[in-house]
Order: sequence, then C-alpha cells, then structure tokens
Amino acid sequence: MPAVGQPFEVIDPVKKKREHRRRTIFEAKESLTEEEVAHGLKLVIRDGLATQAMVTLTGGIFLVAFALQLGASNTVIGLLAAIPPLAELLQMPAIYVVNRVRRRRLVVVAASLAARLCWIPIILIPFFLSPEQGIIALIASIALYASFSAFSHCGWNSWMRDLIPQDRLGAFFSRRMTLSTALALVISLAAGFFIDSWKIAFPDLAAYGYSILFLLGFIAGLAGITLLARTPEPRMVVEGQDGLFAAIRKPFTDQNFRNLIAFLGSWNFAVNLAAPFFTVYMLQRIGLDISLVVALSILSQVMNIIFYRSWGRVSDRYSNKSVLAVSGPLFMLAIFAWMFVTLPGVYILTYPLLILIHILMGISLAGVSLASGNISLKMAPRGQATSYLAASTFANSVAAGVAPILGGLFVDFFADRELIWTLIWRSPVQELVFVTLDLQRWEFFFLFAFILGLYSLHRLTAVQEEGEAKEQEVFDELITGVRRDMRNFSSAGGLRDFVKFPFSSVKSGAAREQRPPTDEENSAPSPPEEP
Repeated sequence: MPAVGQPFEVIDPVKKKREHRRRTIFEAKESLTEEEVAHGLKLVIRDGLATQAMVTLTGGIFLVAFALQLGASNTVIGLLAAIPPLAELLQMPAIYVVNRVRRRRLVVVAASLAARLCWIPIILIPFFLSPEQGIIALIASIALYASFSAFSHCGWNSWMRDLIPQDRLGAFFSRRMTLSTALALVISLAAGFFIDSWKIAFPDLAAYGYSILFLLGFIAGLAGITLLARTPEPRMVVEGQDGLFAAIRKPFTDQNFRNLIAFLGSWNFAVNLAAPFFTVYMLQRIGLDISLVVALSILSQVMNIIFYRSWGRVSDRYSNKSVLAVSGPLFMLAIFAWMFVTLPGVYILTYPLLILIHILMGISLAGVSLASGNISLKMAPRGQATSYLAASTFANSVAAGVAPILGGLFVDFFADRELIWTLIWRSPVQELVFVTLDLQRWEFFFLFAFILGLYSLHRLTAVQEEGEAKEQEVFDELITGVRRDMRNFSSAGGLRDFVKFPFSSVKSGAAREQRPPTDEENSAPSPPEEP
C-alpha cells in the first residue's frame, strides 16, 4: 500500500512486459535444451543465407567493378582488398569487450548493425559525389564497415564454438555453406546480367546500377541481423582472468597452435597476393564482360556445391589437415595456371584455361574453406576460444592485409617489365618459335603467390591433428564420394532431390541436427566469419 498522500502507481502490464523483454532478449542461458540448439542452428543457417545475399551483392566482382567504374587505380583496388583483413586486427581489443560484456549476441548484433549501416554512404555515392570524391568515400565507408565487422566476428566465432555440437561442426557448416553458395550462384548470375543490361540501357548512368545492387544487399543484411537477434546463446565460459595481453599471448605459447598460425598466415599472404587481381585481370587484360566474369565465378560455385559433401566426409572421417594437404596443392595449381592464360594476349587456349582454372578453384576452395576454419575451431581449447581464434585471425589479417597492398603498389612497377621464355626450333627450311611463358604485370604476382603457397604447404606439415591420413587415402575417399553423389544425381529422382536440396535442407535442418550425421550426410565446409 502506498503511504497516505502518495499517488497510486499505475502499472501497465504491456509496458512491464516490454521492459522485461528488453532486459532479457540478449541474456545468455546457463544451458540450452536440444530443442533450443536445433532452433538456433536453423536460425544460423537462415542468417547464413541472408548474409551470403548481402556479401554477393556488395562484395567481390561487383565491388571491384564499381570501384573501376569510379576510376580506381590498381593501388586503390589493392587497398580495398586489404582493408577488411587489416581491420580484423581490431579483434584484439574486441576480446576485452566480449569477455567484459559476456553477451556475445548483444555484441554481434550491435556491431553488425553499425557495420551494415556503413553501406548507406556507398549507395549514395553516384547521386551526390564526383568520381574522385566517391573513391575517398568508398574507402572510408569500407574501412568503417570492416572495423565494426571485426567486433562482430570476434563474438560470433566464440558464440558458434559453444552453440554448435563439436562432433557436428563439419556436417552443419557443410549444409550452411552449400545452401549459401547455391543462393550466391543464383543472385550473382542475375546481378551480372542486370549490370550488363543496365549499362546498355543507361550507358551514362552505369554507377547507379551498382547502387541498386548495394541497396538490395543492405536490405538482406538487415534481415540477417533480425535472425541473429533471435538465435539463442549459451552462457559464455571464460577460464581464468589473465587480462587482455595475457589472453592474447597465450595462444602463441601453444607450440601446435603456433604452427597452425604460421601455416594460415603464410597461406593467406600467398592467396591474397594474387586473388584480389583475378577480377581486374579478366576485366582489363582479357576484356571480358562482367556477365562472363560472373558466369566463371558461378562455375566455381557449382563445383563448390558438388564437392562440399565429399570434402565434408573426408574431414569427418580423417582430419582437417588431411583435407588441406590435398585441397591446398590443387588451389596452388590453379594459381600457377593463371600465368598461361595470355601469351601475351588472348589465344586459342585462353578460354579453356579460364574454365579449367575456375573448376580447380571451385573444387579446392570447398576443401580449403572447410578445413581452414574448422581446424582453428577444433584446436581452440574450450573456455579460451575467444583469445585463440582472435590470435589466429590476427596473423591471418596481417598477412591477408599486407599482401594486396604490396600487390597494388608494385603492379605499376611490373607494368614496364616482361619475362619471356621461348622455345626455338630451327631446320634447314624453317624456324619455329614457341612462346611457352610470358609474364607481365599481374602474372608476376601469380608466380610469387604460387611459390609462397608451396612454402605455406610445407608449414602445414608441422601441425599435428588427430586422425591425419595420407594424401592418397584422402584422394581416393574424395573420388569415391563424388562418384556416389554423381550416381545419385544422374537418376531422375536424384536430380530432382538436387534441385530441391536448398529448400528441403532448410526445412529439415533442425530434425537432422538432433541425431549424428550419417555417411551420406557428412559434409563440412568451414565456418565463414559472419560479416
């Protein structure tokens, strides 16, 4: 009862319920039931689809093409490729924030929302800024986007480490990445044709077409955030209170994990020295239309989808290191083949080589994406996942960030230099000259990336993981799995199931997550970091 003379307090049940919901919506639970875990995994898959839609429409080919449309130089292209990995260095202070707040869902949702809002200035560039001003605004916005995303990644990695059962990491992320890749295939193809059609209809307003794509990606990103906000979070376990610098230093004192960091760092440096310039190479050096570049990208994505299941079976049966030992050399072979695409111009083997390269990249990246992420999650001790994964990301970010900057700075240096290797056949009646190798500009980086990639694979041998197998065993298992899948797809029923797969998997994902995966379901791409 209120005191005499004091007014009665009218309690609004609806208002009280809203306040309680605000206090508890981001609260972590001590433990999750099987039903909550299954529901959470379904939401993570749906978020993966929304996030993939955003990444497809706002990154990769379309972001590079937009920058080139604004008149960006090779140095700017390299800088745009370097900003996201360099921004991941912010995961170091993000460790402190996550450990202090201990509400990873709150950190992830807030940071993701701030990051995705940074696309609004990019969308408006063609409407209000000149090309020179637009390049500056693009660089600044991407830097802010990547910085906020780093905080999101730190919390998301640790969150997924505790949410997803460890014995089902491979099968779960295989399904998530397969569905995401299938969606990206459709979206990128439609977007590529849209851009080419837009340029034909409005040749003087080409940049506005990219703004439309970025707007659609932004909307998809907001949808992903709503799904993350509804995903349950188990209580965060932090072993010890050593402080920020002690937590950062601890993974580097673990010999085996330090070997893993050395491999991942050198691998990321090698790949990012060349990969950011693949699109530029095809658009400028070869002169392909963006729709053809997208079509080649889709070819790689199709191979991703086909081989995700097989790489997943290999990962679950043997180890992530075994997958890397086979998929890594395949990817390096694809980079080596880029040096022969032009000799020095377009010739009879240019297009067949481009097709072969994208097939190899699709097959190998499915395995690399699977194993490189899962091996870090698997080797990070429970209770210390945040600092271990952040340390791995730190090394990867430095390597992946420095490489494209060096590439962008030195590409003009190599523009005036050329390395030619020819074979000459002389006879009494004629002389034949065969150009077997002609390195110019970007081809030098492809060669450097190949050499550094071989070194990184050497570093992989020092990593110890339970279940390692010989490369021949892995290769035999991979081929067996692919043959089994292709036999299934070759029948009418199998083909129908393949076409329906993305939709049926979303509907039945929760049910399958409640039991161990069968041999036919075991597939496992690695967890991509949530943007």
